[in-house]
Amino acid sequence: MFNHQKYEKSFFLPPVMSYDWVKKQSIEQAPIWCSVDLRDGNQSLPTPMTLQEKLEMYQMLLDIGFKEIEVAFPAASDTDFHFLRTLIENKMIPEDVTIQVITQAREHIIRKTFEALDGVPKAVVHLYNSTSEAQRRQVFHKSKEEIKQLAVDGAILFKQLAEKTRGDFYFQYSPESFPGTEVDFALDICNSVIEIWKPTRNHKANINIPTTVENAMPHIYASQLEYLNKNLLDRDSIILSIHPHNDRGCGVCDAEYGLLAGAQRIEGTLFGNGERTGNVDLITVAMNMYSQGVDPKLNFSNMNHICDTYQRLTKMSVPERQPYSGSLVFTAFSGSHQDAISKGMNYREQEKMEKWEVPYIPVDPADLGRNYETDVIRINSQSGKGGIGYILQNAYGIKMPYKMNEELGYFVKKVSDRENKELCTEEIYQIFKQQYIEFFPKFKIENIKINIEESHEAILTISQNDKQMLIKGNGNGSLDAISNAIKEHCSVEFDLEIYEEHSMGKSSLAMASAYIGIFANEKLYWGAGIDKDIIKASAFALSIAVNKLLGD
Repeated sequence: MFNHQKYEKSFFLPPVMSYDWVKKQSIEQAPIWCSVDLRDGNQSLPTPMTLQEKLEMYQMLLDIGFKEIEVAFPAASDTDFHFLRTLIENKMIPEDVTIQVITQAREHIIRKTFEALDGVPKAVVHLYNSTSEAQRRQVFHKSKEEIKQLAVDGAILFKQLAEKTRGDFYFQYSPESFPGTEVDFALDICNSVIEIWKPTRNHKANINIPTTVENAMPHIYASQLEYLNKNLLDRDSIILSIHPHNDRGCGVCDAEYGLLAGAQRIEGTLFGNGERTGNVDLITVAMNMYSQGVDPKLNFSNMNHICDTYQRLTKMSVPERQPYSGSLVFTAFSGSHQDAISKGMNYREQEKMEKWEVPYIPVDPADLGRNYETDVIRINSQSGKGGIGYILQNAYGIKMPYKMNEELGYFVKKVSDRENKELCTEEIYQIFKQQYIEFFPKFKIENIKINIEESHEAILTISQNDKQMLIKGNGNGSLDAISNAIKEHCSVEFDLEIYEEHSMGKSSLAMASAYIGIFANEKLYWGAGIDKDIIKASAFALSIAVNKLLGD
């Protein structure tokens, strides 16, 4: 039975509510990023990564620009232990990178962790124990003082083992299950650990506040965090870190509010991988900053490679609508969206705009290595003329008149609707060719000669009914002469309503494209022509339009 009455609010408010974070309008600089893909993310996989897979993922994280990477829970498995030793013994940790490992507040696990770390150049050692009221009561059957003592004993052992182990060690403490913990109690435990570790401004400690299970709206977490930010001991010697999960779908919001509330560091994963609904997606948080003009200090300019590598190594998938990274996030099928994007892109080019401001597209897809023709505007039965015109212009240099573009849109939509599928760029071009370049069921112009010695005379070689013949016409100009020759031969009347032409490139060898709309029977008939010679291109376009008229 679907019964909401079995649930109740389960969060704790801080002793003093503070909303200074609300007054901040934006995040001004990137936090310290810590990827936990190789530990938290790996533990959540149905089939954890092998040593070689972890090494490949590690290298990709370095390439992206992560300077802190949680690489293992070395006491949890032989694979994790061996992976950590591989990094240390093969000197695979760059000088500007700090690795991190995690351990529960249990003596034998802590000792195993420091054994695995021997000889590491620089590492954060992450101590945690669960502090929530529910776990104290239901799982551990311990009092607040007993839970606090676990953290204190672990912190003491950290100091002792760090002095005996080769390496430069920085300490981190997390009150796990923080959202279900009384805020003043969480503060008391954190301060107790800080008193033992005695961090300094030159050798800081991390206090990491996780939303292990989201149980409240993001503004509650921000207010809790701001209270800790204002009341932690030796605040100048502490890096306040957050580790948002996504149980309520608010992981990104928790992260951004957390930064406004005083957090200086974020732990998370690529694409939000993690237990249950996962961790915060660091790509989304970083790209949100990027879209507001803040350098995130992470590089996602090769998003397709990152997605492909992640999916191959983890056997997980990146949802098609995942912000910034999904395959469809920049894609518009809707006709109105496509029209606005097309006009926005053209406006940007005409005005030579440096700042990015295109309707419906918050960041330039090219910044992520995405392709405009294949990733931005895609065509199906819901699409419109704007998107079709944009694709042909960008892929083939074809710039149709507005009404011709509109007519082509109907042809394309009919094909997509009939075949019940999305059409690729080449398929759209083929429809354009069939309708406007290669449509000559009645006759076809094979050759053109223009005599301008006395007046414009057009001599056309045409093929009709498997025969070739010459037809002639005179006029005020070349196109008028060609038009008159066709009118006389075909015994038709029409008005040349629309004529447009353009070069399809910038070099002297570029092809020319012409578009002609003739008016007859209260209707426009369209044709297009492409040739090195603009006169021939215009003649071909006119002949297609007349073929359409004759076949109507």
